[in-house]
Amino acid sequence: MSIVKCYMSVMDFSAFEKKINITFSDKNLLRSAFTHRSYLNENRKSGMEHNERLEFLGDAVLELIVTEYLYGKFPEKNEGDLTSYRSALVNAVTLAGVAEGLGMNEHMLLSRGEAKDTGRARQIILANAIEAFIGALYLDGGYESTKMFVSRHVLKLVDDIISQKTWLDAKSHFQEKAQEIVGVTPSYETVKETGPDHDKKFTVAVFLGKERVAEGDGKSKQEAEQQAAKAALLAKGWE
Repeated sequence: MSIVKCYMSVMDFSAFEKKINITFSDKNLLRSAFTHRSYLNENRKSGMEHNERLEFLGDAVLELIVTEYLYGKFPEKNEGDLTSYRSALVNAVTLAGVAEGLGMNEHMLLSRGEAKDTGRARQIILANAIEAFIGALYLDGGYESTKMFVSRHVLKLVDDIISQKTWLDAKSHFQEKAQEIVGVTPSYETVKETGPDHDKKFTVAVFLGKERVAEGDGKSKQEAEQQAAKAALLAKGWE
């Protein structure tokens, strides 16, 4: 993981603009897209705006572009399949991967504490940042320019997502494999709850019949079930 720069004085977005072959008219929009709320907590006099409003806008623009594309590309698919494809294209894992590939991590404006975080926390920050960037691009360059960007960097992933079945969430994937290979539908059981009501942690076990295959943890039962299913796919060698 490269060191993330945290000070506006050393941040230059021209290299990023050159890499994506897009030049912003309003540089403040571009800066805001890369500005995490935590950065402003340490730089209150910067006069900048964090990226959460742009993220809100970009999320909607991205969903429209992806939905329009999938609707046209797969006329034979039903609503459920199209929704699953869209979810796979716009989830945090996919978007964070796109953001990393574009080098967005090198340009994020973060607090010193956030700059040290890695793993899931950084993944979410990057996913939110690329949505904010899409919102900024929409405001600066319009819908068609944004559509071209999304096509080049997000929509190109759809064929791999479908062929590799990554559009299936872990529970769906494990259920499909279990029914195909052993003819059993998985069941889930919450085996432990810890923490206060406002900060619960759940442990869920997944079973094939009486066989306890794996466990997963999460801040909700749904998240724990997904983690259990991921672990079960690995345990069975079905991933």
